[in-house]
Amino acid sequence: MATFAIGDIQGCFDEFSALLKKIDFRDDRDVLWSVGDIINRGPNNIATLRWFYDHRDQVNVVLGNHDLHLLATWHGAAQPSRSDNFQDVLAAPDADTLLSWLQKQPLLWHDTIGDTHFTMVHAGIPPIWDTTTARGLADEVHRVLVSDRAPYLFATLYGNEPARWSPHICGWARLRLITNYLTRMRFCTASGALDLKSKDTAPKQAHFQGETLQPWFDHPLNLKGHETIVFGHWAALEGRASNPQTIALDTGCVWGNVLTVIDLETLNRTSVPAKAA
Repeated sequence: MATFAIGDIQGCFDEFSALLKKIDFRDDRDVLWSVGDIINRGPNNIATLRWFYDHRDQVNVVLGNHDLHLLATWHGAAQPSRSDNFQDVLAAPDADTLLSWLQKQPLLWHDTIGDTHFTMVHAGIPPIWDTTTARGLADEVHRVLVSDRAPYLFATLYGNEPARWSPHICGWARLRLITNYLTRMRFCTASGALDLKSKDTAPKQAHFQGETLQPWFDHPLNLKGHETIVFGHWAALEGRASNPQTIALDTGCVWGNVLTVIDLETLNRTSVPAKAA
């Protein structure tokens, strides 16, 4: 049995299928972790989502910002943007089954493989939290997602404020900020102030709220020596993160680059090029 983790698929089903074939993924033997954003912008969202649903006993998925946006749209709490193309999912006869399953997925997944404690999130874990704290806060959001309060969460999910964590923040603002850290973060300050406007490899501004901005993983992280964070979300990194206790997996397949998977036991990476490349 092998355990693989894959980067942002975003509906690139042909490349996804080719990558599974390349690593000889076996339904009866192997496990696949997904960093989220399994849909949107690529050409075949419905096939991708159906694959994960059909293999739900062999996958561990965390929700990404695109997955949450699809769910918010399904709930009527958001409208698709001009660049969204997940109408194939919303119009599918099995949409309710697929999206009900997707909504039950967590924002964080944790497991031990060999001697390493892996924590998988879509975007990252801010330097102000250790993994235990992050797991507890992610669970706060998850409990609402699977409750009858979920529509209210989706209605209040959008926005960049508050931008800095405090344990005293409560209500929907608290859940929005937790979600922004785990699904949208790229740059932040050492105290956890979030810059959610910069998307390249360098921030648009050097400082934010009086502190230096850096990629979240360039700050000293609250990790023990045997802990590793697996994340996606940041295609501009091309799968490279400076901190050896992080594994970046978004290699921008939907933008014409490659789709990447890593064997979490050997840490060997395998990629396939995008068809459009």
